[in-house]
Amino acid sequence: MFAIIGLLLGFIVGFIFSSTMSQRATLNAAALAGSTNLPADHPQIQGSANQDPQQVFAEVQAAISKARTEPNNFDAQMKAAELYYKIERYDQAIEYLLKANQLQPGSFEAIVALGQVNLDAAHFDQAEKWYKAAAMKKPDDVRVLASLAYTQLQKGDAGEAEKSIAKLEQTDPTNEDLQQFRDKLATLKSAKPK
Repeated sequence: MFAIIGLLLGFIVGFIFSSTMSQRATLNAAALAGSTNLPADHPQIQGSANQDPQQVFAEVQAAISKARTEPNNFDAQMKAAELYYKIERYDQAIEYLLKANQLQPGSFEAIVALGQVNLDAAHFDQAEKWYKAAAMKKPDDVRVLASLAYTQLQKGDAGEAEKSIAKLEQTDPTNEDLQQFRDKLATLKSAKPK
């Protein structure tokens, strides 16, 4: 009984949080679109201003319920993770992504998503781990290489970032993020005590 009440209360609080985050995401979307802090391929936050909040709440509730009642359903775990990611509840998104990864360890999509969500949650060590795993699966994936370099720069790891930037440059010499990464790397190197 208490679990059901707690679950319902969680959905209500989550809905309120989701509505607040959607409004904030809508306001920040323009700023994020022009942000030079993220790789060009980094996904933008999308608001749901045109959707009926009750409909969105019902969809979220149904997706999360499905993920919980079908713990062996990869797609349900991914959908729940995506919904939590959209409202910036990264720890819950990571929980569902880890479950999805257990179900399909070879899923490139789940591995990249784990890198992305951990990066956005500022779990840089974990983000790096997942992006490296993705890079092992697809060594020439420009999106993964850029995200890995960005993560390593955020960690302050000049040596690893330099390697990732070199690999990105080798794979995609015209990548628009390269100059930004080189500048951040130079700043990082100059800030290190000698």
